[in-house]
Amino acid sequence: MSSTINFLSVYSVVSLVVHLLGIANAAHAVMNVRSSGGAIAWGISLITFPWVAIPLYWIFGRSRFRGYSEAIRRAYLEHQDLAHHAYDEILEFKAILPNELATVEKLAIKLSDSSFTSNNAIELLINGQQTYNQMLEAIAQAKHYILLQSYLIHDDGIGNKFKDALIAKANEGVRIYLLYDALGSYNLNRSYIKSLRRNRIAVSSFRSTKGKGNRFQLNFRNHRKILVVDGQTGFVGGLNIGDEYLGKDPHFGSWRDTHLKLQGPTVKYLQRTFLRDWYWATKEFPEVSWELTENHSDNQTAFVLATGPADQLAVCSLFFLNLINSAQDRLWIASPYFVPDDSTLNALKLATVRGVDVRIILPNRPDNLLVYLCSFSYYAELQEVGIKLYRYRSGFMHQKIILCDRTLAGVGTVNLDNRSFFLNFEVMTFAIRSERERGAIAPDLVESVKKMLLDDLNASRLINFSKYQQKPLWFRLSVRVSRLLAPIL
Repeated sequence: MSSTINFLSVYSVVSLVVHLLGIANAAHAVMNVRSSGGAIAWGISLITFPWVAIPLYWIFGRSRFRGYSEAIRRAYLEHQDLAHHAYDEILEFKAILPNELATVEKLAIKLSDSSFTSNNAIELLINGQQTYNQMLEAIAQAKHYILLQSYLIHDDGIGNKFKDALIAKANEGVRIYLLYDALGSYNLNRSYIKSLRRNRIAVSSFRSTKGKGNRFQLNFRNHRKILVVDGQTGFVGGLNIGDEYLGKDPHFGSWRDTHLKLQGPTVKYLQRTFLRDWYWATKEFPEVSWELTENHSDNQTAFVLATGPADQLAVCSLFFLNLINSAQDRLWIASPYFVPDDSTLNALKLATVRGVDVRIILPNRPDNLLVYLCSFSYYAELQEVGIKLYRYRSGFMHQKIILCDRTLAGVGTVNLDNRSFFLNFEVMTFAIRSERERGAIAPDLVESVKKMLLDDLNASRLINFSKYQQKPLWFRLSVRVSRLLAPIL
């Protein structure tokens, strides 16, 4: 009897402590969560179900990554001379945009400490085979160093091709640095990493749980995909390193994705993005080149936007909102995920009301069921104002593209969802339409993206909301439940 009383007493005390912790964390959520919807969702959960909600909030509840910006600031102070030299080199190619893009230019400088540069060559790479062939060819031509970063790396056919290519160059004396996301590549075999390290390749993970205040934070990801060779050639886009990107996953079949090959000053900004992430992971800066080589074959104007949860402002969200709000006649977006916050959703609606041709291409099959279900919940709101929503039917679509008017196109890693806008480290390259110089080899990126998206639209079906209304009740209920979780997805 006394043991039962003691147990009940202990349980009562523990239960009281847990509920008090729930209230305290609910107050923290109300004060710190980025959106009112998210704050309400967390607050109610923490007070009502503290036993479950508290550990989930500690893991998934924060939107600010601690320590990264401070570490980069310290590194800048330690390497001021090199930083100023690199910046002066890039400034020689700073571009002045036409008047209609003046706000985009100002925002780029204010939000990212970067600028649009001229004298770039940009090649659009469509799908995995073309992208991997170009990347492996660039690696084979490396003379001094290779910087490779991927959210996800698989120990499979293409993963081993990259491993063998890197080892071959390391044996030639080329310095190689490989960075992967600790959570995205959690199942990467240790033997794969050991094999690289045995061949003098520097390998590190980007850990979101590193640093004071981040220990339980599994909510952040480094979603960037970057390759820089000798500081002269760069690659960025939607493709990780895995056989599924070649259409070899039987579940997904054909895989639709897009990457860019860059040459010119933008490569230096891409290189800087990698170096910052590498410094966070290792507290070291690799020796790299900042000298710029004249590119006489092409002259495209471009800008690299690197964003993440360590930014003081919500840079990714603000930049995309500005693009949406500045669109005058066309706004075409391709994304595998569509979970916009209220401000983005309202901006898309307003663009359509202004007369902008807004088209959004989403995959027809899911790789994330909850996010996939959530996208259906926006059908009525989008159709009500005339936004055209398409489902891509020729396999799985994973590309991240935005085409604004006839002047600007962006390719990179940003999905149209809360995670990319607020929680992930991302990178996009934007290019503006330019007058083609005589003898230019590559087509203008804006025109290339337009042609590519027209092909994608032809491989997609336009959504009819009435057909969604005919779906079973259990499906529509699942969609509504997933929408309630949208603020914290």
